[in-house]
Amino acid sequence: MPLEAGLLEILACPACHAPLNDRTTAEPPELVCTSDTCGLAYPVRDDIPVLLVDEARRPA
Repeated sequence: MPLEAGLLEILACPACHAPLNDRTTAEPPELVCTSDTCGLAYPVRDDIPVLLVDEARRPA
């Protein structure tokens, strides 16, 4: 289930403060940093974004 647009507008990457790209309809559901230098992917569990750098997946 995609996140509400209003929520996505106020969320930012905790590491670099760039906007996040909603990929909650993908598997696994996640929010991906749009920065070229960061690119961390944060998991979404039970429709709740887990915006912890320690929980983020590094870009491939």
